[in-house]
Amino acid sequence: MRQHVSPAAALLAGFAGASAVALGAFGAHALRGVIDASALTTWHTGVEYHFWHALALLVAAACLPEGRARTIAVGLFALGIVLFSGSLYALALGAPRVIGAITPVGGVAFIAGWVAMSVSLRQRGRVNPRDRPPAGPASA
Repeated sequence: MRQHVSPAAALLAGFAGASAVALGAFGAHALRGVIDASALTTWHTGVEYHFWHALALLVAAACLPEGRARTIAVGLFALGIVLFSGSLYALALGAPRVIGAITPVGGVAFIAGWVAMSVSLRQRGRVNPRDRPPAGPASA
């Protein structure tokens, strides 16, 4: 059976992956020599988490069964990218240190996204009693 992927989730996953590649290239080329090594390391950490969670978002959108847990996982991965990676990008570019208070909130969103993904996968294995074939003698 073909898995339904919502157009919004597909677009979100594509944008997340493309922006991770673009921001990684920007950091490797345009920022080298412009910001110090510590800031580049911070940028690189943001890109790594951004990219891995763009992939997680894609897997959640394309492979998980439809339902509330999948919707939550997709949303939390996207939120985590914005808050965690976004705050690291801002810090690397010189934003006030108080922006760093947002980073753990994004990390919690990532963790909750993984939990939602596992809940969705666990639900996949369950069969709704209404979907079971009627009990009866086995056919020969």
